[in-house]
Amino acid sequence: MLIRYGYEITVSCAQPTAMVCLLSVSEDRKSDIRVPEKVFTTPIIPMTTYVDSFGNRCRRLVAPAGDLTIWGDATIEDDGKIDPADFGAVEVPVAELPDSCLLYLMGSRYCETDKLSQTAWDLFGKVPPGWGRVQAVCDFVHRHIKFDYMQARATRTAFEAFNERIGVCRDFAHLAVTLCRCLNIPARYINGHLGDIGVPVVDPMDFSAWIEVYLAGSWWTFDPRNNMPRIGRIVVARGRDAADIPLINSFGPHVLKSFRVWTYEVFDEQASAPNFAQRAR
Repeated sequence: MLIRYGYEITVSCAQPTAMVCLLSVSEDRKSDIRVPEKVFTTPIIPMTTYVDSFGNRCRRLVAPAGDLTIWGDATIEDDGKIDPADFGAVEVPVAELPDSCLLYLMGSRYCETDKLSQTAWDLFGKVPPGWGRVQAVCDFVHRHIKFDYMQARATRTAFEAFNERIGVCRDFAHLAVTLCRCLNIPARYINGHLGDIGVPVVDPMDFSAWIEVYLAGSWWTFDPRNNMPRIGRIVVARGRDAADIPLINSFGPHVLKSFRVWTYEVFDEQASAPNFAQRAR
């Protein structure tokens, strides 16, 4: 299937402000792109890209004083299958983990393993290790936190989400990541697009957060917010938590004025982006 995805974000700055944006599809999906991403800004400004230490595509720019709109659109090919699973996948002992996984066992800005370690073992220590234990973590987080957009808070940590029992998808992901790490299971935070494909449509569309865990020598997708296999996930960025992969990292104050995201299945005649070449950079 073909999935078209994109965003339109407007911010306002009191003075020229340097920014790094993580809005482009993950490098490991580049071969699946069928209509390359087009990125425009209003007003037109120069931009450059680089790949960060986590392998994410980042876009550098300096927002001028006043309003800046960033618009991006692309089409990707997807196999149309639900998230893969291996219910027999086993945990890898810490001593046998690849070096690259060790980072995802440690505490981070929003994932306080030191505060939740005993809780994790109290809740899941007797659950047989492996896929089932990770699913038990996701089941718990899905039940424990009430989803509420109106209660979103950019500074909420996993420990706070555990105690407050309310939040948005990033809070579900942070808590699940933290509990898995406490159990010596490498876990990382994912930001990306997840359209309502094969499920009831829920508006408005937004970026989504989920997790990946390392079992049986591979990274596997889990989604404590939705807690069900889904079709058409498009990874934008991976990191230890949301602090590593903000959509917009602003090196100075800014105000978010508008935010729009789209992700939906299309057919060939719908796949191409509108012709805004006169604005492209």
